[in-house]
Amino acid sequence: MGVLAGYDGSDHSMQALDWAMDEAELRRLPLTVCHAWQWPYGEGDPGGRDSLRRAAEHVLWHGADCARTGSSGLDVRGDLYEGSPTERLEELSARAELLVVGSRGLRGMARAVIGSVASHAAAHARCPVVVVRGRGALPRRPDPGPIVAGVTDDGKADAVLGFACEEAAMRRLPLLVVYSWHQPPVAWAGMTYPAFDPMALKEASEDWLPATAAPWRGRYPGLAVELRAVNERAAESVAGVAEATLVVVGSPHGRFGSVASALLRQAPCPVAIVRQREGDHPA
Repeated sequence: MGVLAGYDGSDHSMQALDWAMDEAELRRLPLTVCHAWQWPYGEGDPGGRDSLRRAAEHVLWHGADCARTGSSGLDVRGDLYEGSPTERLEELSARAELLVVGSRGLRGMARAVIGSVASHAAAHARCPVVVVRGRGALPRRPDPGPIVAGVTDDGKADAVLGFACEEAAMRRLPLLVVYSWHQPPVAWAGMTYPAFDPMALKEASEDWLPATAAPWRGRYPGLAVELRAVNERAAESVAGVAEATLVVVGSPHGRFGSVASALLRQAPCPVAIVRQREGDHPA
């Protein structure tokens, strides 16, 4: 199926469509524009249902037409679905390389908000998801910032690094890999103490990060990679890269990890959520 974009005609879905077009062109994949509609009045009037369907067809036609006229020979396909948009995007994501959805800002998204297509897709999609935040067209900066990968030592680092390296290589941008070794203090007898030896954590992170990134540097020898181990909360250290073009993080399927949840509320740029898949580690 290639790249899948959720589209409903709104400003934020236009922004997501713009990002999806770039992804499809860079990856040389077809683009599927998906629009779902629902009749909210029970059995209702057949004429009213037909009118709503025709309106949905127009919305889908508009999105697909924008993608065709705004790209260079991109293979654009439309998918019109009667039913839940969250269910349809989750179903199609099983055959897609990438899903792109828009968001008005995803406030309060630490817990998936019922009815939020973006939040459900980000948590339940079967492929990597890019959530494009904000409104309007994406800015085309003459000096775009790096791709930022937020990695952890919980088994998701290779999935994050694989996706981030691919994005950086396709877009010809540098890659910044951020690892947070911050540990909150523990409280005892009215006093707070470090949970672990800070120097030991710092030294361990400075050993772990280069070793984890080394295989990916070998796979992408021409890619400029900067490694940054910081004593900050993971979400803050990644979201603090204000000039980033894209932030890539890992998250468990079916829910958000704390870092992904925070970034979907705070990041100043699109956020990619990936999950470990077989073959993610470079041999």
